Amino acid sequence: MANHASAIKRHKQSVKRNARNRAARTRIKNVVKAVRTAIQNNDKAAAEAALVTATSVMSKIAGKGIVHWKNASRKVSRLAKAVNAIEA
Repeated sequence: MANHASAIKRHKQSVKRNARNRAARTRIKNVVKAVRTAIQNNDKAAAEAALVTATSVMSKIAGKGIVHWKNASRKVSRLAKAVNAIEA
């Protein structure tokens, strides 16, 4: 553990930031899971609604730099492709 006041403060900040980032990444996993569940159930309306939510969540998290913006974009693109293929 750090001994200097500034190092102690930085440690506290990093712990807080780590928890916030972990929660955000978990949120991404949950919204993706919701879309995939709707896709498996062949429920296009629910899948589209979940996709809108997932797109919003991933865009916000990517905008804050928690995940790379290309990573978020790729996930959204693949989910959208899967949702559009439901009644193909």
